[in-house]
Amino acid sequence: MSLVKKPAKTEKQLAANRRNQKLCHGPATDERRERMRAALLRSGYNAQAEEIAMRALGEDPAHFQELLEELWEEWNPAGALQEGVVIALGRAMWLMNRAARMQEGYAVRQAQEVNSGRQDRLHAKMMRLTMTAESLGRLVQSVAHERYVTTPADLEKMKNLHQDGVVEEMAEIALALFCQLQAPGTGEDGLDAYEKARRMVAQAKEIFGIGMSAPFAPPSNVAPASSRPREGQQDAGATQESQQDADAVEQEEDKRYPNITAAEWEARERPRHLLENILKRQVEICEARRKAVLRETLRGPSPYERAADIAPTHPNARVMRRMQDSNLREVRRLTNLLLRIKRYQRQTKGLEETAGFHDVPEIKGVSV
Repeated sequence: MSLVKKPAKTEKQLAANRRNQKLCHGPATDERRERMRAALLRSGYNAQAEEIAMRALGEDPAHFQELLEELWEEWNPAGALQEGVVIALGRAMWLMNRAARMQEGYAVRQAQEVNSGRQDRLHAKMMRLTMTAESLGRLVQSVAHERYVTTPADLEKMKNLHQDGVVEEMAEIALALFCQLQAPGTGEDGLDAYEKARRMVAQAKEIFGIGMSAPFAPPSNVAPASSRPREGQQDAGATQESQQDADAVEQEEDKRYPNITAAEWEARERPRHLLENILKRQVEICEARRKAVLRETLRGPSPYERAADIAPTHPNARVMRRMQDSNLREVRRLTNLLLRIKRYQRQTKGLEETAGFHDVPEIKGVSV
């Protein structure tokens, strides 16, 4: 409820409002429609070229005709000037709506393009996470050995994961721990002197053909059939073999890295455990992200994601927006012009009625 009391209208003001309402909202008659068609023909907006252009743009000329009829009923133009302004107003409103359709049409096209590549993009993301989880899982298996020493293959694999940016900030810590767990005397390339010499000898043998086995020769590490253990004997000695393998690995590590003492092996256990836990956690994170991407694939894009996908990033977006704003300003300008014409028409008619009222002669002694 308003706190300001509105002044009551006089009978003269109410009569003027009724007259103006009849002028502005007159009934639609055949005569009015014929007058509108004639005005359209004079202005050239109902020409065949206009209809062809609208149909080429996917628009219905009948809708434009309905818009003009509604504007004609609303403003009830009197005279060629008002008729031309009303037609120009309808044209400006039609162009403003066309600019809006242009933006929406481009957004629809952009959304269709995004939808066509969305499934492939999410599938590629899932495959990448799966491959990363497998690589981290293999590193976990390597680091899980008690006397683990960083190998060049593991170091190279960790460097690749770090460069890809999949493991994010934890890759720096994991890479530092891998470098810390290298063998003493290892260079920047991750190879120690023994490994470098071994590779050089292997390359020399390969170049000169020294010490290579004959073609189609059976592998030397395969035992003959008579010496292979039977299935019953395999299960019985599984525990004993695993223990023997562990002892053999420990002896091999002692022989391979004689510079590492028992105290140093013990000191290396803490960073090894830390590295193992970090890698396991990264495997879990990759698996959780893969499941989230799978749920996103099944669920489909949300309204916010769709709005981000169709954000106007193309160079013509600003031009289309300016077209819509320009047409809106044209509608406002023409509307203000019609209001001023109507106001001037009412004022002129009121002055004429007042002048005619004062010119009435006295009748039977009654003065006006």
